[in-house]
Amino acid sequence: MNVPFLDFSEQYQTIKKEVMEGFGRVCEKGNFILGEEEKNFEKAFADYCGVEHGIGVNSGTDALYLALGSLGVGKGDEVILPTFTFIATALCISYTGAKPVFVDNEDATNNMDPQKLEEAITPQTKAIMPVHLYGLPANMDEIKAVAQKHNIPVVEDAAQAHGSDYKGQKVGSLGDVACFSFYPTKGLGAFGDGGCIVTNRKDIYETACMLRDYGRVGRYEHKVKGFNSRLDTLQAVVLAAKLPLLDEWNNMRIKNAAQYKQCLADVEGIQLPNVLEDRKHVYQTFAVRVKDRDKVLEGMKEKGVGVLIHYPIPLHLQKAYAELGHQKGDFPVAEQLADEVLSLPMFPHMSQEQIEYVCSCLKDVI
Repeated sequence: MNVPFLDFSEQYQTIKKEVMEGFGRVCEKGNFILGEEEKNFEKAFADYCGVEHGIGVNSGTDALYLALGSLGVGKGDEVILPTFTFIATALCISYTGAKPVFVDNEDATNNMDPQKLEEAITPQTKAIMPVHLYGLPANMDEIKAVAQKHNIPVVEDAAQAHGSDYKGQKVGSLGDVACFSFYPTKGLGAFGDGGCIVTNRKDIYETACMLRDYGRVGRYEHKVKGFNSRLDTLQAVVLAAKLPLLDEWNNMRIKNAAQYKQCLADVEGIQLPNVLEDRKHVYQTFAVRVKDRDKVLEGMKEKGVGVLIHYPIPLHLQKAYAELGHQKGDFPVAEQLADEVLSLPMFPHMSQEQIEYVCSCLKDVI
């Protein structure tokens, strides 16, 4: 048996008719940029997250970048983020001219360690950016307590956590502003790149709307130096068709994760994702931890199982950030995670047989 890392073919069949009809409407009207369907999706997604405003943009990276720009982050400022995450979280900081300041991750959740946060704050700190890694919300109460103590805004990187919640409150509504990616592999994915900024703050909303659209307030009146970063109307059609099914698909992921955990519960040498009672994990990625990870990776591939590594090099050890002067050993938890994490196949419509085969192969390889 071959088990792909992702397979959205069944998901596509569920929404195919609605998407094709929506494409037809857009093509007939010709409103391909910021059309009616895009505006409707912004409102629907903001409502889903439990906030007032949504701003569709062309990627999750741009969402983070424009959110920071809306907060006035720029040259000479610092933004704090976890070092074990995808590089886009840091790149968006660099794009503003600010300096990314890394903190270690927490062993229990793989997310930003709140205990390491306060020592990273300086007079130049302009924002704190926790990441809800793999679909599990970060420790937002502790993070926000530190942020409020120092009067620093919190920007949620929710690119992997569509539909997860923390203490009954949806991710996206926990900070001053939150950013989502609609990359096709996400829990809510487009048929190409896309992203969204969500917020309750009117000032952030108004600034982000200008920044994404050339800084304009009228057709040819430009209040600030803006950018071209708008969510295409066709992509909004896809996302609007998927949004009502997101909770159902997330529950399917949770059910798959439970089967994985049951099958692998007593296997020595495998550390499974933690379950925390106060938050909902939507398992955008089902990442286990194993020793000799690279050997396990190759063994699984030989058995026809699509496995990946998210992420093999923490950001402080990336050559792209060599100028920050970090060395191996600076952030030990993140470095251990980078050496041990292995992402198993995970998508809503996985069959029980597929999960059993993945688990059987992993037991054999281990």
